Amino acid sequence: MTIPLHDVVLGLLALGVGAWTVVARSTFVAVVGFVAYGLLVSLAWVRLAAVDAALTEAAIGSGLTGVLLLTAAARLRSTEATAAKERPAEVVRLSAAALAAAVAATLAAGVLLLPYPAPTLAPAALEHEAATGLGNPVTNVLMAFRAMDTLLEKVVLLLALVGVWSLAPDHLWGGRPGTRHPADPHGMLAFLARLLPPVGIVVGIYIVWEGADHPGGGFQGGTILAAMWLLVVMAGLTDSPPISRRWLRLVLVGGPAVFLAVGLGGLWFGDAFLAYPPEHAKGLIKLIEVAKTLSIAATLGLLLTGAPERKAGA
Repeated sequence: MTIPLHDVVLGLLALGVGAWTVVARSTFVAVVGFVAYGLLVSLAWVRLAAVDAALTEAAIGSGLTGVLLLTAAARLRSTEATAAKERPAEVVRLSAAALAAAVAATLAAGVLLLPYPAPTLAPAALEHEAATGLGNPVTNVLMAFRAMDTLLEKVVLLLALVGVWSLAPDHLWGGRPGTRHPADPHGMLAFLARLLPPVGIVVGIYIVWEGADHPGGGFQGGTILAAMWLLVVMAGLTDSPPISRRWLRLVLVGGPAVFLAVGLGGLWFGDAFLAYPPEHAKGLIKLIEVAKTLSIAATLGLLLTGAPERKAGA
């Protein structure tokens, strides 16, 4: 099998950017390298015809995770000068490098020693694909064959948000998360916050709706919606809502609640938990996707804004 030259270049470039990110001394430079690495990995997924994975990597790996790391880098900037002077001993650095090399070698050996051809359930999944009426095999697997895992992933995200909120002092509980960003009406960030969200919202909704039959889905669409909201907040055009707002909590639990309700309905009208009636399967899955999109967007946005730092009226 001949590998195209541009695929070889893409792979080498991804490895080079990954190595550069690891050895970078500046936190900001490392974060920029991480975001660039995520974009290159997204292109690699596209070349492997895994568009769903590429969308997720671009939205989560480079997008929201990049924003989170940039925020952390900004808060750690004042400590970098001190940390640079307190370099670990040479034996510690060599031990860390040896351990990292051993882990990388173990992972590489695990991949190379996998059986060929690899065992797969793809034929069985494709055989029963028509039962849900979905045209996208990835969404079909996520919402039918491993629906329990998909439900628990949303619950884990919600629990992570509760854990972040629990870091708030008692007197700020129920207040606004994060700091209030100053607005510059004539700045570039404010310009982008007015220009991009209308387009981003339409793209996010389109990705959710088309996820039933084409690459996309609730997680990717929800991530785009969260990014648009964060852009407006970072530009200072709006503020984070107090976490005590009832409508906000209803949106957060709405996705898992609808998912759970449909699952329990499978016990009543079907044969098992999360068993969709064949004549209503596609409609129920789209209902779940819409509900969890809003929940994911709110959860990811609030996770990145952090714990409450201001009172509700501040």
